[in-house]
Amino acid sequence: MVKEIVIHPVYDHAYYCFEHPEGQLTSLGDAVGVDCVIHKFVDGWMRAYKGDGTQNEDWYGWGADVLAPFDGIVADIYVNPTTNKPGHFEQSRASAIHFTHNCDETHVLYAHIMDVCVEKGEQVKAGQVVAKVGNNGFSRHPHLHIGAWRNNVPLQVRFDLSLMGKQFSAYGEGRYYK
Repeated sequence: MVKEIVIHPVYDHAYYCFEHPEGQLTSLGDAVGVDCVIHKFVDGWMRAYKGDGTQNEDWYGWGADVLAPFDGIVADIYVNPTTNKPGHFEQSRASAIHFTHNCDETHVLYAHIMDVCVEKGEQVKAGQVVAKVGNNGFSRHPHLHIGAWRNNVPLQVRFDLSLMGKQFSAYGEGRYYK
């Protein structure tokens, strides 16, 4: 049975996530991870991008704030200077931030980011802006990949729905629907 972790919502926008099935990818940062895409409701439809989506700037998530998963420490940062064009990817390592939880040995990895605004060893608070959504490494479009593990066991990522509800109430129809 796969264990799970509940983290702070990663965006202050509406988003959806695709889960990696157990066994599809095996590294700790990938196994049972999720890929999260910001969307907007346009003319009654949920959309991830405007136009034909062939430019990063077409994607609603491109450059959006990425929020820390919990109170913890930035254990490591890797920056890939290459930016992919939507529909294409580089077979290279993605820009990433590796977090360690303050209270236990839980680790969370964020990948495909850009404009990292924290430093290795820095203490972060849940919900603090740590980077922007990018498109690099093994990625075909702007999104955030999240992987989590504890004691070398992958964890399914879940989001604090209470906090998401508070964000929704705070923004009303703001960022969540426009």
